[in-house]
Parts: sequence; structure tokens; C-alpha cells
Amino acid sequence: MTEPTEDRTLLVTGIGELVTHDPAHGASGVLTDAALVVSGGRVVWTGPAAQAPAADDRLDVEGRCVIPGFVDSHSHVVFAGDRSAEFAARMAGEPYTGGGIATTVAATRAASDDVLRDGARHLVAEMLAQGTTTVEIKSGYGQDVATEERMLRLARELTDETTFLGAHTVPAELAHDRRAYLDLVTGPMLAACAPHARWVDVFCEPAAPAAFDADESREVLDAGIRAGLLPRVHGNQLGPGPGVRLAVEVGAASVDHCTYLTGDDVAALAGSSTVATLLPAVEFSTRSPYPDARALLDAGVAVALATDCNPGSCYSSSMPFVVALAVREMGLTPLEAVRAATAGGAAALRRDDVGTLRSGARADLVVLDAPSHVHLAYRPGVPVVRTVLRGGRPVV
Repeated sequence: MTEPTEDRTLLVTGIGELVTHDPAHGASGVLTDAALVVSGGRVVWTGPAAQAPAADDRLDVEGRCVIPGFVDSHSHVVFAGDRSAEFAARMAGEPYTGGGIATTVAATRAASDDVLRDGARHLVAEMLAQGTTTVEIKSGYGQDVATEERMLRLARELTDETTFLGAHTVPAELAHDRRAYLDLVTGPMLAACAPHARWVDVFCEPAAPAAFDADESREVLDAGIRAGLLPRVHGNQLGPGPGVRLAVEVGAASVDHCTYLTGDDVAALAGSSTVATLLPAVEFSTRSPYPDARALLDAGVAVALATDCNPGSCYSSSMPFVVALAVREMGLTPLEAVRAATAGGAAALRRDDVGTLRSGARADLVVLDAPSHVHLAYRPGVPVVRTVLRGGRPVV
């Protein structure tokens, strides 16, 4: 295939199955014997291969499946250190409490920019090789002004979807004075970090002593909103709590984890624009119960899937693995899981230019070495991603 340029069009043809999420192609948005045309980095046509318009260049995928690039809307890939011993302890029966975050904070504060940059680039490259073309990256392992600012500055080198998470946990040195830490997060830390962030987030989890209750979380989110950031929430991971209802109250784009939900939580989500972002690889790694994604969808809740790639509760960068878990453990069909991992992730980031393959969308597409999207769940752990195009350009 000729390297595409802005003034050349590309025909991707020979597509055995094309997953578009475009209602113009029916409720499923799936076409067989299909093609698509890319121009200027955007999708400009999709339809039957026999009806495809002429283009300057041609890529024949020889009967393989094409899906939108995955949108991983929750990750923590800027960090230093290793917590494999913590994982081994969990596998031996110790419960997950979130307390290991302090270990990563200490290592991240001590690390140089080059160490943090190289680690994050490596993980984002892993993600890309597995079909992730859009990724969100959070801070939260600095918990002081200087480290939070440089985490976000480094994250911004890799993505526009950066999130200020100074309110991840209260650092050990201020455990005796939570008020002082809240003042730091909503004052000097926010001022330093806001120029490098699009989002503000908080770990609203009263079940974790170092995390934040509803009033503290609301204070953090309100300060971020006043600074021009958009809200999102970590909520209901370790037990029932106020995170979901707070997210809906402040109009958060997403509330992430949603492991423990009440009927009132589900009803609140169903009546809102807030996306429930589920992170099943966390449940896999912590041996927690899986959220009931089937019940959420049936109630009319918008659902996304993401990795939560981080060194503690889930050290996986694989969206195909997340899709397989959602199908096996959470009641989603393969197509619903792919939709949640693409269009759902885009909704969780309030994006309409990624996560779909309809006319006008960015030409981020994944060619599977398989005839159908079902193989993402049917063949778990197998590298079925063959080719990745981002903005119409081959990157894998």
C-alpha cells in the first residue's frame, strides 16, 4: 500500500465483515463483503465492496474483519515502580484495598522525567499494537504539585485526553490532615495541572480510608470545573457508595468501575448522560465481583469498557482481553462488547470523531486476522490484531 497523503484517497476493500456502529447500516451497523474509503485522514464512504467508488490507493484485507480503533477511556500509564508482589499476595488471598497506591507514589516521585516518559511510551505502544488508537491518561501517582504537573505534562506528549487526578488518595505525609491536602489539590496543584489537563477526576470511595467521601469529592470536582476542566469520577469500586450519584449530579461524562451498584444507582445512570465505564480486567486482577453489564444495558445505561492499565489493580494494556472478559463474565454479546470498547469509550470522552467508522469520523481502524469481531472473545489471549491505521495511516 502506498503511504497515504492528505490529497490521496485510500480504498480499503475485501472486508469480510465491517463493524461501523453507523445506524445507516441497520441496527447492528455491521456490513459483510464491504469496503470503506479514506480521504484526508477521515472516513468518507462505507458500503458494499461492489459499489465502492474509485480511489488513488487500495488496501485489500482479503476477507478479514475491520473494526473501529479501540478507545481506552481510563488508564494510569505514567508511573514508576513495580507492584507484582502485591498481585501475588492478592492471588494468595489478601484483599484489595487500594492501599498499594502509596508504593507507586513513592517510586513515581523519585523517578526522572525520562524514566516516566519511557515507561508510558512503552505501554501506549503496547496498546496501539493491540488496536487502541485513542487513550486517556490520568495523573494521581504524584500527590504533590511538582510530580502531578510533570505527570500530566508527559501524558500530554502522548494524548490530548489527560486527566488531573490529584485526588487519587491522601498521601501518607498528610494522612493526619486531610483538609490540608484538599486545599492543596483544589488550590496550587490544580493551578499547576489545569493547563495540561482536559478532565478532573476523584476517587470517591468512602470504603477506602485514604480515598474521598462525597463532600470532599464534590469539592474537588467543583474546583476543577471552575478551572475549566470537565468532570469524571472513580466510584463504587470497593463497595456501594455515593460515587455514581455524585457523577450524575455534577454531569460527569463518566463514572468508572461501577462494581457495586444499587437499583437507585442504575436508575440514576439510566436517566442521565453519564456513561458507566466498566473495567473488568480490574475484577480479574483483584478477584472482585464483575459488574452486571447486561443489566445496565437493559436498563438503558450507556456503557463503556476500558483497561484501567495501572501497576496495582490491573497491569494489562489489552482491550481485546477486556472485550473477552466482558463477554465471558459480564453478560455482553461480542458485538455489544466491541461497541462498548469503541463507541462507548468515545462517549465516555465526549468524542464523536472516534470509536465509529461512519462518514466524517477519523479513520482509525483495526484489521483483525479473523473473519469476524467474535474472534476477539472466541480466541482470548491470541494476537488477532493484524493491522492498525490511525487517521488513515498504517501505524502497526
